[in-house]
Amino acid sequence: MANVEFAVFKCPAAACLRPSDWRALMVLLSRLGLRTRGAFVDKDSRVELTHGRGSGFSTYGVSILDAVPGVNDGLGNSVEECECDDGASQEDEGFMGMSPLLQAHHAMERMEEFVCKVWEGRWRVIPHDVLPEWLKDNDFLLHGHRPPMPSFRACFKSIFRIHTETGNIWTHLLGCVFFLCLGIFYMFRPNISFVAPLQEKVVFGLFFLGAILCLSFSWLFHTVYCHSEGVSRIFSKLDYSGIALLIMGSFVPWLYYSFYCNPQPCFVYLIVICVLGIAAIIVSQWDMFATPQYRGVRAGVFLGLGLSGIIPALHYVISEGFLKAATIGQIGWLLLMAGLYITGAALYAARIPERFFPGKCDIWFHSHQLFHIFVVAGAFVHFHGVSNLQEFRFMVGGGCSEEDAL
Repeated sequence: MANVEFAVFKCPAAACLRPSDWRALMVLLSRLGLRTRGAFVDKDSRVELTHGRGSGFSTYGVSILDAVPGVNDGLGNSVEECECDDGASQEDEGFMGMSPLLQAHHAMERMEEFVCKVWEGRWRVIPHDVLPEWLKDNDFLLHGHRPPMPSFRACFKSIFRIHTETGNIWTHLLGCVFFLCLGIFYMFRPNISFVAPLQEKVVFGLFFLGAILCLSFSWLFHTVYCHSEGVSRIFSKLDYSGIALLIMGSFVPWLYYSFYCNPQPCFVYLIVICVLGIAAIIVSQWDMFATPQYRGVRAGVFLGLGLSGIIPALHYVISEGFLKAATIGQIGWLLLMAGLYITGAALYAARIPERFFPGKCDIWFHSHQLFHIFVVAGAFVHFHGVSNLQEFRFMVGGGCSEEDAL
């Protein structure tokens, strides 16, 4: 069982939270099918609640500054102005004096209003130290975190709010839209622009599919990351799988054009990268793989998967010569792509720059955002390189000679 914060109140005295509000909360949780195990208020006026569903305990939480009865009196008066006087005591006595049916009805009305306000987006960002453990990923980002929000509607509406995940969401959301449009445009080019239209559109289609899935899984994960521990775990696995799919898809067009007249090594390298990519996906399904302690391992797995391309690149350079590889073979663009990916992965693993400026990069320009930018840039650089390969193949035609490996 895990103790997890359900709510954080800015209340100078725990007494400002009236017993009637606790009873309303219990009724609401009961209606939601949650089995309450207890609630308490600590010395810092931080309210915590443990509850579970079935045999295992899960947690839901919100940061509430002005939406809960007893924290906001409903007339706009904040908790700092709350005074728990005899009037409040009399109100509680009146609540207890109601019939059980009226008590339950009154409690449900108040708590449903509270839940609706939370789900409508009336939440505020909270600091790192009050997050539940499953939401703690980067302790150098001190402020601006979303609280746990067990509502997909609230999670998706948070896309338009400013918090630590805003940049992560939009960098890959816009990147996804860009590659989707680019892919549609490219796939609908006239067949006359290709030597072998069906084959070439398939290899480019696999690249676009990998890029779109990677970016889609990424922005979706960062959007619903705060929903619940279970949802976060599922989408994190999709996110990591998407990275492997992008790397695998990126290999396909480059190998196809680089070994156009020598298909046997092309097939061998494609099989190898597919096996390595599937292995990376399988490893990423391990629950511990997504934990902060394995940040370096995550970066290493995908970096190793990408660097496996060194072997076919060296094969091509040795067989064709450096000059031809640098001009016709577009090796320069391939090296630039690798540099972008490696730089992004290194910043992500080392948590730079927020490591050196804790609390200064909470919202913008922290390592994960930079990593996202480098991924989009690297994917586009790769597309540009393989597009040049396709253009060259179109100019020389589909014939092969001993002197012309391409």
